[in-house]
Amino acid sequence: MRQCGHTMRGVQLREPGNVALTTLPVPAAGAGEVVLRVLAAGLCQTDLHIRSAADSRTPDGTTLGHEIAGVVEEIGAGVTQWGPGDRVVVHPCWSCGACSACLAGRQNACRRTGGRLNPPPTPGVTKNGGMSDYVSAPASALVSIGDLDPAIAATLTDAALTPYHAIRTCSELLHPGSTAVIIGLGGLGNLAAQILRATTATRVVATDISSEAIDAARPWADVTLRSDDPMFAETVIAMTEGFGADVVLDFVGNDATLRLAAAIVGRSGAIRVVGLSGGAYPFVARSAGNPLPRGVSIMCPYGGTYGDLAAVIALAQRGDIKPLVTRFALDDAMTAFDALESGSIRGRAVLIPGDAGNPTSR
Repeated sequence: MRQCGHTMRGVQLREPGNVALTTLPVPAAGAGEVVLRVLAAGLCQTDLHIRSAADSRTPDGTTLGHEIAGVVEEIGAGVTQWGPGDRVVVHPCWSCGACSACLAGRQNACRRTGGRLNPPPTPGVTKNGGMSDYVSAPASALVSIGDLDPAIAATLTDAALTPYHAIRTCSELLHPGSTAVIIGLGGLGNLAAQILRATTATRVVATDISSEAIDAARPWADVTLRSDDPMFAETVIAMTEGFGADVVLDFVGNDATLRLAAAIVGRSGAIRVVGLSGGAYPFVARSAGNPLPRGVSIMCPYGGTYGDLAAVIALAQRGDIKPLVTRFALDDAMTAFDALESGSIRGRAVLIPGDAGNPTSR
């Protein structure tokens, strides 16, 4: 039985460049869906891109918010695995569950809901998201969080899921004696350091141009370096006895960081480009004069699988990873957008539809 009213608050894209908190109808649970009462919704650079009209994927009238934690309020026909009161997060890739990719556990590569160039539907980007009092979602896209803080859990669906998946794609290289270099220690890069420390025996080298970001990552790093040091590449090569890094995780993705990644990666190593700053690096198909060592794999990982999200939640429940979050009431959503854009937020921004009080970091 429906417990919510007929209208709710929600942060909606009204037209390109115009995002506002408004009154919206409460969604209903269709077949195979649930309605969640939202407990927390993360806010990140993707949402800023939507507000600035830099992301053309989002239709006018879409409710924003792809990082969602909530409690099940209503279930639709055919839903048996969840019931009212269950506390969950929503995976940001909504897959079909039946294609060859989904059956292989690669839901982020779903062949029915996504295409060759387009990923599966994402709440808050191509479907209505969770910056609202209620949200509907496929029952198959939920992962239980138990008693985990929902503000922490919501951020994990992107800020931890993405680096976890990137790390998993090259996990065979992260053995004792190996070296992994993180370029960029923002929210995702910081969590990458935590994930590497919790799940691998590799040496973690954390790098950034910000001393504050470096200090924040120091507890999980074996070595910290400024990536704008003119001797940066030489230092990494020297500490790896001339071989280079086994894995380079680039959470910036501009021309300069891609050049750095290529300059420090070792033979048969891996570069994972997670940052989306529009950088480019030439690939030269020849044996002599190639700027990359032989055997290097370069990948732009996307999101993560449902299994990846369950693993990330388990890491947080054990206390192995914990993002820093700054909380805002849903009514203060526009203040949160402005604070994120100005760079004044510590950690990840999270909107709390309930009474969140003043913004706090913890």
